[in-house]
Amino acid sequence: MAKAAKSTFRCTECGWSTLKWVGRCGECQAWGTVEEAGAPAPASIAPAPVSNRARPITEISVETAEAVPTGVDELDRVLGGGAVPGGVVLLAGEPGVGKSTLLLEVASMRAQQGPVLYITGEESAGQVRLRAERLDALSDQLYLAAETSIASLLSHIDAVAPRLLVVDSVQTMVSPEVSGVPGGVTQVRQVTGALIQIAKERGIATVLVGHVTKDGSIAGPRLLEHLVDVVLQFEGERHSQLRLLRAVKNRYGPTDEIGCFELTEDGIEGLPDPSGLFLTERTDPVSGTCVTVTLEGQRPLITEIQALIAPTPLPAPRRATSGLDTGRVNMILAVLEKRSGMKLANMDVYASTVGGVRLGEPAVDLALAIAAGSSFNDKPLPPGFMAVGEVGLAGDVRAVTGVRRRVAEAQRLGFTLAVVPKGFGDSIPGIEVHEVEELSEALDHVAKYPRPRLVGR
Repeated sequence: MAKAAKSTFRCTECGWSTLKWVGRCGECQAWGTVEEAGAPAPASIAPAPVSNRARPITEISVETAEAVPTGVDELDRVLGGGAVPGGVVLLAGEPGVGKSTLLLEVASMRAQQGPVLYITGEESAGQVRLRAERLDALSDQLYLAAETSIASLLSHIDAVAPRLLVVDSVQTMVSPEVSGVPGGVTQVRQVTGALIQIAKERGIATVLVGHVTKDGSIAGPRLLEHLVDVVLQFEGERHSQLRLLRAVKNRYGPTDEIGCFELTEDGIEGLPDPSGLFLTERTDPVSGTCVTVTLEGQRPLITEIQALIAPTPLPAPRRATSGLDTGRVNMILAVLEKRSGMKLANMDVYASTVGGVRLGEPAVDLALAIAAGSSFNDKPLPPGFMAVGEVGLAGDVRAVTGVRRRVAEAQRLGFTLAVVPKGFGDSIPGIEVHEVEELSEALDHVAKYPRPRLVGR
């Protein structure tokens, strides 16, 4: 005797299904949205006519998949050469980081090659026009429309036939075919699917602006990142002028490249050589500072780490960081106290980077430890000094990737002394390189240099 088909329960927001009722959706975590949907009907698929027949891969043309430069070099670097016709790019970032400003400049530059359609769902057309005037981004080939309906957007595409489509933002668009509030999981999924289908069928390079949650991840279903071709993350501190563009996913190029921008009153400008932003300009040497080189993708960046160690009368010393991982800083302080004999139990420690850059790779450990030792002993480091290397719990200095590239970048900018892990290899003309195996060895080597003389004294 055949068993009766079991009923299924489906979430009205995201479509997640389960065989038993639950109060909270297992996909979108919404409460009270799971309802009984009945027994699933057996599915049968019949053959359907194809739009394009299958051909040998050697007969497929690659001309339509070649990247077209956007006119913004730093963006083209991250995209892998430019925007691909039919490719869909998702650009996400914190509110106020400059996403709309960047895309407005990109749309203006691309409008010199053909029509561009800019759809704004968060601002009025007049507001965008005022920003375009301030950025000097006006063009007769740049078409602007304030819409929130995907059906109306399709009508604009039919009228303009753009080469580039910008949708700001995807969370404000609504599809009449499904229910749900704008920005909900169901609406975002439906709208994104429709925009991807339009882009692929008509060969339109499309850029979607996405919101982020409180923890910095892209808002909406995780499926959103899987559907698009490129996912870009626009980062930057609110009080800093530096902006970094990273590729989280890229089907057309590498994901280890970053673009550097500077946010000014006149808009966003690309920075081909941003190392000067992360160094302080001073004439007199100061204790507690050490320069290192970090690799952001394939690009070496000169950065400065500052440490301040001072006695405290409080029973619980303070540990404050800015631009550095707090756990990593505490680990380096523990290694200094255990392996180097520094007494930090009654000391306040402040560690930060210059220029608002965030450093997360272990290669900056050695520079942080040397900066802390310089502040503890109140002895400035010699001019033109830099350090790079990872510090282990045993006090050993470990090798990191791209050491020669880092040292070569420091030499290009005028640095003359470098402390690196063992195994560096052949020397680089113009810079004196010292290889160390232990943290204590690096600190002793730095202590051998005479105290720098202050200018005018």
